[in-house]
Amino acid sequence: MHQPVYPLLAALAEPTRLRALHILWDGDERCVCELMDRLGVTQSRMSRHMARLKSVGVLTDRRDAQWTRYRRNPDMPAAWIAVIEAILATFPSFPEQGAA
Repeated sequence: MHQPVYPLLAALAEPTRLRALHILWDGDERCVCELMDRLGVTQSRMSRHMARLKSVGVLTDRRDAQWTRYRRNPDMPAAWIAVIEAILATFPSFPEQGAA
């Protein structure tokens, strides 16, 4: 049985989540603090966005002392990976916070 794609598309519809996913798509772990700095958002806002991506199954997390580290979910359905890669290919570059 295939997972419905609607929750994924809804989660990706928010620009900050899409930009965060673009950063995390390489498979490396990133802490919320790094994502906050790179995207110019508050800790609470970044945590909410990461929780949404985790709840739909796009990300996994682990605690590391006071930090939560996120990475791309290695068990994501292949169809979802194809959708995300198609979206990210359409927007190959997102400016960093403060960039022109």
